[in-house]
Amino acid sequence: MSVYNSLFKDSSFLWTSILCSAFSVWTLVQGEVLVIGSNLPIIAAPGDDVILPCHLEPMFDVQGMTVEWSKPDLKPDPSDRLSRVEYIHLYRDRQEVPDMKMASYFRRTELFMDDMKHGNISLKILNVSEEDNGRYRCFIPKLRSRVKAAVVELVVDPKYAKTSTTESPVYPRNFQTPDPREMSPRNTGRSRVFLVVVVAAFVSVVAVTAYFSRRQIK
Repeated sequence: MSVYNSLFKDSSFLWTSILCSAFSVWTLVQGEVLVIGSNLPIIAAPGDDVILPCHLEPMFDVQGMTVEWSKPDLKPDPSDRLSRVEYIHLYRDRQEVPDMKMASYFRRTELFMDDMKHGNISLKILNVSEEDNGRYRCFIPKLRSRVKAAVVELVVDPKYAKTSTTESPVYPRNFQTPDPREMSPRNTGRSRVFLVVVVAAFVSVVAVTAYFSRRQIK
């Protein structure tokens, strides 16, 4: 009878661990909104207008939130106590805040205001030059997520052929930026289900290992 009780307790421990872990993972993945940028650099010629892609997945209305675009490699002057990190573009209280913007980007940047309700926080930069080269960071400080920011790299190359239109994003060949309005819920769901399955499988392996280790100790 004691052997049976021991096995029953061990089995209960195993399945309770698996079910609780799986439920926690599923809840976390289902409820989290992520900031997504581009893994590939955005390449443009001097004088081009470019779009630095950044959006939230799944779609999430950010019209009432603060959105910050900055260059993370630029640091304030440590010798100047009043110096601060200036923004490439700052959106707050449903409007742009030009007072905290870098002078070199004045009247050269804009967000897609109508698309922000779909989670699109991509930044358009007009008339780029080689001085605009570098990494750009889009950040939503009050987003309840582990991933509140994404980094996009811009490369302005004089040898790159100038684009024929100022309205189209400038991307490497064969690269397309996902449009939040065109993102299929089915595709998004598939990626989330896949993530849940992978994590749940890992948790199950850990739980089974712990179960047998516990029995060996006994």
